[in-house]
Amino acid sequence: MGSRIMLAFGSLGALAWLAACGAAPPPVTPVVTVQAAVARRQALTVTLSGEAVLYPLHQAMLTPKITAPVAAFFVQRGDRVRAGEEVARLENRDLAAAALEAQAAYQQAQAQYQTAIQAAVPQAVKKAQLDLASAQQALAAARRTFENRQTLYRQGALPRHDLDQAQVAYVDAQAAERIAQQQYDALQAGGAARDRAAALGQLTAARARYEAAEAQLGYSIIRSPIGGVVADRPVYPGELATPSTPLMTIMDTSAVVARAHLPQAEAARVKAGDAATILPESGAPVPARVTLVSPALDPGSTTVQVWMRAANPGGRLRPGSTVRFRIQVATVPNALVIPAPALLTAADGSTSVMVIGADHKAHARPVTVGARAGALVQITAGLQAGETVVTTGAYGLDDGTEVRVAAAAPPGS
Repeated sequence: MGSRIMLAFGSLGALAWLAACGAAPPPVTPVVTVQAAVARRQALTVTLSGEAVLYPLHQAMLTPKITAPVAAFFVQRGDRVRAGEEVARLENRDLAAAALEAQAAYQQAQAQYQTAIQAAVPQAVKKAQLDLASAQQALAAARRTFENRQTLYRQGALPRHDLDQAQVAYVDAQAAERIAQQQYDALQAGGAARDRAAALGQLTAARARYEAAEAQLGYSIIRSPIGGVVADRPVYPGELATPSTPLMTIMDTSAVVARAHLPQAEAARVKAGDAATILPESGAPVPARVTLVSPALDPGSTTVQVWMRAANPGGRLRPGSTVRFRIQVATVPNALVIPAPALLTAADGSTSVMVIGADHKAHARPVTVGARAGALVQITAGLQAGETVVTTGAYGLDDGTEVRVAAAAPPGS
């Protein structure tokens, strides 16, 4: 006890002597406690994330071309249908009667035409007549096929290749019909030509009326252009169906398309074929793939629309719902990474980190930044693997400050 009292008095005496001499006590160097992480190399997967809205792979809103009451529906909401399957029928007794009448008139015109050409006609003219009739029938068949395929293509039930083939066949049939007509006209002679021409005109008009009546009758039968599920059926049997009101909506939900809006800078990094993941609110993530990056900006938001397609065999993904997504835009092998909080960005945009040296002091060092992926940042220059950087407490830390590491954490922890 006596020695401690003497030491205290001695210390007080020393301080009093220093004060009497005007000398200040030596400054105390502060030690700042920080958190740090070690820079290391690893594969870095760069992803983009956000929200998207799900749409069906294909959708068809079946709208009638004529106005008539609904005679019957053959499917209900939730039923699965095949492409081409009859799903509804409109009241068509008047149309059936009109088609039958037009057919009778057409048959009568055919008989009159045959009578007009029964006169003694040279063999060459007869052959030309047969060739012309055959060419006209082929042209009519090609035209009907082309028109039907046009309708199916507009509804999304036919590939463009099949439509192009039908168009080529139609053009060839037109050329063949013109050639046959020219040959027949060249062989025509005498006054009987006018009678035959008149009969042919009546036959052509009757055929056109018959085909128009058949088309009107066909419009009363509603078929699905795609295979899928009946998602909506707002009209009931007996109600008047009009071209302005869809009878039902068919959705192909075997796959879904997630549509997202990304800023221009992010969309520029995405390309068709990139791997993606759809994250529903419940259940496991669903793998997807980017199918479209819009070449134009959305005028309302100045963003770019990106589509991602995912298989949906169990129907777990419901069109109309909002989901999270991730798009893998790049993978950097053997990247030197540090946690994102360790990166310091100055007002001029330059970047640096505080490196803890062997002297336990933090030293500012400029670095060059590469890819970013979530909580990790790639450093392409200015840092070596194995060096320790300050992750928490670096802001406001002077160069050369002695630090104490409270906890070392690996990148991304």
